Amino acid sequence: MSEVMRTEASLSDTTMLEVSNLKRYFDVSRPFLNRVLEGAPRQILKAVNGIDFKIKKGETFSLVGESGCGKSTVARLIVGLYAPTEGKIEFEGRNIGGLSRREMAPLRRRLQMIFQDPYASLNPRWRVRDIIAEPLRAFDLESDEVGIERRVGELLSFVKLTPADGEKFPHEFSGGQRQRISIARALASQPDFLVCDEPTSALDVSVQAQILNLMKDLQREFELTYLFISHNLAVVYHISDRVGVMYLGQLAEVAPATTLFRDPRHPYTRMLLDTIPDLDMTGRQRMPVAGEVPNPITPPSGCSFHPRCPFATDRCKSEAPLPRDLGSEVFVACHGVEENRIPRGPVIDAPPALR
Repeated sequence: MSEVMRTEASLSDTTMLEVSNLKRYFDVSRPFLNRVLEGAPRQILKAVNGIDFKIKKGETFSLVGESGCGKSTVARLIVGLYAPTEGKIEFEGRNIGGLSRREMAPLRRRLQMIFQDPYASLNPRWRVRDIIAEPLRAFDLESDEVGIERRVGELLSFVKLTPADGEKFPHEFSGGQRQRISIARALASQPDFLVCDEPTSALDVSVQAQILNLMKDLQREFELTYLFISHNLAVVYHISDRVGVMYLGQLAEVAPATTLFRDPRHPYTRMLLDTIPDLDMTGRQRMPVAGEVPNPITPPSGCSFHPRCPFATDRCKSEAPLPRDLGSEVFVACHGVEENRIPRGPVIDAPPALR
């Protein structure tokens, strides 16, 4: 794989998507009668608990974190599959959070999603040509069947398949080819913004590289903006311009991709980077972090990471940290960083898998 090809200077200064104090809570309580008989309280899962970020036009902003941190919930909130409990989702200045299906319809064409499992997201009873043609018909982008057939062939060619592949069914393709079909379907509506929910996690490493390079090529050709969800740090480094690190529904750190990998500030970010094998045997020190992810229904008080953090103090246990602007587009929510208690130092120049 190649290094990050685009620089921050090449990105537009126009904000395409802005998320402000975004929250999504789920009521996971037992049935009402059970709670009455047992005297049990309601249980609320705070999947996303007040996050803020901006995505510039033409850039790739990635969300990374352990499973259950709320990444996929953010993706579904942005495309309208979930309504936010609180907060704003502004697309080109318009708040789209909580819009009805009818109100969302004019924007649906411009916001598309690529799902994690390329087989489950494709209708197994439809031929590929019909799967890709569905957005063309739904948004009335072609006037006749001849135009639809021609456009489907073009879209298949864009993703390095052939027009003849449109006659096949999804089960006749490999996992990587099915993901190419999913990308072609997403491009059919001529979108401006793509939400990519772990689009390579179900693929092997060699195919991951092909799909990522394809997505970068398509981004340059069609001037696309990506929100990329992943737990794979090598993938995130390869495709991202900026990265947000999530933990228990909150953003721990936001920084440009190169800055995040070379100078991580939050202890949780450093913990994630320490999971990358040191194949060069540099002898770099790793930060020991014990424990498991807490129950999101009953998160710890104060900083939610404090039970696992070796730098935690009494303040961390009682007071939740707020994101602080450290300059150069770096935001960190950590008392230890604010108080200069956490030693700094480069961790890694690039994930070994990308060298």
